[in-house]
Amino acid sequence: MSEQSSTGSGSAVTDGLDVHLTEFLATLGKAGYAEKTQHDKERLVGHFIRWTRDAGIAVADVDEACVDAFLACPSRRRYKHRTALQQLVEHLRSVAVAPQRRLEPPPSEVLIQRYLNYLRDKQGLSPHSISAYSPFVRAFVVARRLPENAAALDALAARRHLLDHSRNRSASFVRLLAAALRSFLRFCFFDGTTATDLSTAVPPVRRWQLAGVPPFLTAEEVERVIAAADRSTARGRRAFAILLLLARLGLRASEIIALELDDIRWEAADIVVRGKGRLHDRLPLLADVGRALAVYLRTARGPSRSRRVFLRRIAPRIGLSQPADVSKIAREALQRAGLLPTGRVGAHIFRHSLATRMIRRGASLAEISQVLRHRSTTTTQLYAKVDFGALRAVALPWPSAEVPR
Repeated sequence: MSEQSSTGSGSAVTDGLDVHLTEFLATLGKAGYAEKTQHDKERLVGHFIRWTRDAGIAVADVDEACVDAFLACPSRRRYKHRTALQQLVEHLRSVAVAPQRRLEPPPSEVLIQRYLNYLRDKQGLSPHSISAYSPFVRAFVVARRLPENAAALDALAARRHLLDHSRNRSASFVRLLAAALRSFLRFCFFDGTTATDLSTAVPPVRRWQLAGVPPFLTAEEVERVIAAADRSTARGRRAFAILLLLARLGLRASEIIALELDDIRWEAADIVVRGKGRLHDRLPLLADVGRALAVYLRTARGPSRSRRVFLRRIAPRIGLSQPADVSKIAREALQRAGLLPTGRVGAHIFRHSLATRMIRRGASLAEISQVLRHRSTTTTQLYAKVDFGALRAVALPWPSAEVPR
């Protein structure tokens, strides 16, 4: 807060914030917030505006420190609406009225951000993979107090962290933790944070390839799930279009949330799929998939500045944020149809089901690998195990009691 602002005109301060409050509420409306929510935020922000007037704070000096000072008042100990005030501050920054954040991030956050940028820019990892590694690395950085204590980091400390965080955890969790640690420690060596490459200190977590049969639905069950979708609501029409993309084209959940309006090439009758490793593939726009997408876009998506195809149903109207959102839609659809296989089931069950259906109809593993866009045929080999009918056809008969000597 500047000395000039602390002695400035209170009415000028109020008039300035009032003008920007109107603009702020307009942006909430464009973002899809309901009128009641807008009125609630207007009332809450009004208390803050009156406080800035009494304190003589200029619009250009409004920042998080002002918000903290406002909320620190004894009379506002139960004021639980920091989000509305933070949104106002961000709006003032977006229109170049309030200054940008002046706080420098701590060294640990700088290190983490460099690592995440490295995964994106140098390794080409997808946002989904980066978000999967991020919490493991963040926990490690905090626990080892990096980068300040980087000189004290050694192989024993890396292995101890893996063991301490692996107790009572599933094999898949431990594998992901180990992979994240190896990746981060390798980066620290390349980045110069550590003098030696400690990634080799993280032991591999054994995984038996092709050990399990992935859960899948029969063709009849897939159609039952699709038919049970409630297309009378906007939410249901969104779910119906997503289910068809999962079931007919075998898209991953991450590929569905990344789908943008320009990726649907109506005249060419295909869809551009933003797959793993920044690879873009084209798949045919099947007739029923195209109809479902057209109905959703015309009647259920609603206006938004976002270019993503599938949006949140509540404000702000932006694209779905994570693959778990698509998996939740898939689980709800399975429950509605009375089909919910045991174990952890998400959107991937439709991808497994498509591969299973293809192999039972005589498709080769190479054809399935091409449709599902596997980078390794080893991944596709998993589906050969679910063709139980073909296995029976080549199985030897069980030996009878009369075995020739």
